[in-house]
Amino acid sequence: MIFNSLEFAIFLPLVFLAYWFIFNRSIQARNVFLLVISYIFYGWWDWRFLGLIAFSSVVDYWAGIRIASTTTLKTKKAFLWLSLGVNLGLLGLFKYFNFFMTSLAEGLSQLGIHADPFTLNVILPVGISFYTFQTMSYSIDVYRGQLTPTKDPIAFFAYVSFFPQLVAGPIERAVNLLPQFAVKHRFSYEQGAAGMRLILWGLFKKVVIADNCAIYVNQIFDNYQTASSLELILGAVLFAFQIYGDFSGYSDIAIGTAKLFGFDLMVNFRTPYFSRDIAEFWRRWHISLSTWFRDYVYIPLGGSRVSKGRAIFNTFVIFIVSGFWHGANWTFIVWGALNALYFLPLLLRGKNRNNLDTVAEGRYLPNLKEFLQLSLTFALTCIAWVFFRAENVSAAWGYLGGMFQNDFTLTLVNRNFHFVMLMIGAWIVLEWITRVCNIPFQNQRGLLRRAFDFVLLLAVLTMGPSGQNLEFIYFQF
Repeated sequence: MIFNSLEFAIFLPLVFLAYWFIFNRSIQARNVFLLVISYIFYGWWDWRFLGLIAFSSVVDYWAGIRIASTTTLKTKKAFLWLSLGVNLGLLGLFKYFNFFMTSLAEGLSQLGIHADPFTLNVILPVGISFYTFQTMSYSIDVYRGQLTPTKDPIAFFAYVSFFPQLVAGPIERAVNLLPQFAVKHRFSYEQGAAGMRLILWGLFKKVVIADNCAIYVNQIFDNYQTASSLELILGAVLFAFQIYGDFSGYSDIAIGTAKLFGFDLMVNFRTPYFSRDIAEFWRRWHISLSTWFRDYVYIPLGGSRVSKGRAIFNTFVIFIVSGFWHGANWTFIVWGALNALYFLPLLLRGKNRNNLDTVAEGRYLPNLKEFLQLSLTFALTCIAWVFFRAENVSAAWGYLGGMFQNDFTLTLVNRNFHFVMLMIGAWIVLEWITRVCNIPFQNQRGLLRRAFDFVLLLAVLTMGPSGQNLEFIYFQF
């Protein structure tokens, strides 16, 4: 079941009404209801994978209790590694096993040794990268003494499987989300209205921006050998808008849906394309994942408060692991390594935390220096996105090489293309206006906000690609 489907449009109102008017007698009843509904939501793709999420939940629930109740450090570590091993084992089996086997066979062939790779004929479970990281953070926080483990299995299972953010995040921390399952939420019109506006804004990003961009992105990337330089540049830029609209749109819908039930999820994007350097970009892009790797990988390795050589090593580790998290393909590893190279000059000069504020805060427009910084950061990001989108590394290099052939013909221009560019232009303006808040006109009252909401709804209903209902890009991760 995907957010931009008719099934979800029927599912959500029914769940909303049942939650507030039928299962409203106790916290436990509501948590049981949310757990059942979340399993139905997840099982809509393939019910066979329900066993995986249930198994992961059982292991981490039990491990958390055992870590907290054990007095010896050795035993605490044993249960922590049990939790990490199970979750990483599930990821390794379903997501990376075939990649490693194929890569090993290819490496042996380079040495003149022929080997037929042994691979598994398995489907990647939707959202496995998200909920395994969510449960691992729980076990780590309990081990660190930052969280008291829950003894309510229903609340814990509901936390792991909470349907708004189960499939593609945000990757929530137990310290934030789990206590919310111990509260009897009371309906708030203001929170509900804010949730509906976030859902609408997210659907606009997905249906109107991302899905329309996908038409041209797919055409250009599928035919990059014959496309002109201008078309290849355009394809990279459109993919940047596609993946941002697609993923941030999902996050907005997830956060908005959670608000309808009284839950608050963390913000996952803060206008990342208005970043003045790559460090600022990563503080604004997929925040739940970047902070996860910061807290559970980068800082334990020593972060940047070590020798220069070790800091460089830590930087490459964090970015390459982040790239590999996205998928079992060398393209994601190269994408991560390229972002590490972007980041290194800032790290070595001690400027990686220079831009902690919002660009042009209190001003209508950026100054010339800020504009050049924004443009350079966006251009570097688009180059990296080519590796993220390409089928393989050689295709990515071929695509990038074609961008510098000095052929500036454009054969894609038609009425729909002009419409897409107009929508992107309007979206950029709206993003700029709201770079200090979550959604446009959030703090406005009366006619202006209602008019904007109506325009968004009309756009979502009428301006998506005809006959298409595209899944979200991050479902594959």
